Amino acid sequence: MKFFSTIFLLCGLNFSVSATDLPTRIDISYEVKTGLGHGELNETLEIKQFNGLPAYHITSEARASGIFQLIKPGSIERESRGVITKQGLQPTHFSDQRVKKRPSTATFDWKNHVLTLRHKDEEKQETLPAGTLDRLSLSYNFMFAPLPSNFVDLYITDGRGLQLIRYLVSKEILQTPIGKLETIVLTKQQSKHDQLNRKIWLAANHHMLPVRIVSTESDGLKLEKIVTQINLSSAGDH
Repeated sequence: MKFFSTIFLLCGLNFSVSATDLPTRIDISYEVKTGLGHGELNETLEIKQFNGLPAYHITSEARASGIFQLIKPGSIERESRGVITKQGLQPTHFSDQRVKKRPSTATFDWKNHVLTLRHKDEEKQETLPAGTLDRLSLSYNFMFAPLPSNFVDLYITDGRGLQLIRYLVSKEILQTPIGKLETIVLTKQQSKHDQLNRKIWLAANHHMLPVRIVSTESDGLKLEKIVTQINLSSAGDH
């Protein structure tokens, strides 16, 4: 397993990393824990060139294991792709595919500032605010974008709707299956109309990769995802 140091600026928690400083492929495996059983999650981030610009492609597949597989058969597949800017990730497409259901999707038209959401049989359009992320790209955005010291406000879409969410920023030493990690923690602040919680631990010395996520899903299921393996590779690796 190879790790590369994150490049920090000298102001609070702010930092930024150029796409050229990163490996071109990152594979992360997680153990998933729920009140109903366990599962596994595998995610891949690829960095490529698209029309002369650095682009990204993230894929995610979660699958139940053991007795939990009888309760939640099949898998959940998510995908986010777009370009990498100085401000962070700029998605162009996101999808969330559940078992035997039509995927929920978000299409980002940055030129015309239009976000098109498709969920079940419905399609709607929203004004697309600058800096909007999808649920998957959020976890990887701060590999490329400065992170304020105290809090960050972000527009997030899951393919169903669009929310402005505030995350408080803190620090924590986290014990994981791959060792003790210094992490930056993003804690979602709940609103009156949204009681779903979400907390993301980013590994400060390992590209700000997401190494733990605790959340409550829309169906009420509480999840904990903890990293078990990280593999980094570049185009020239064999």
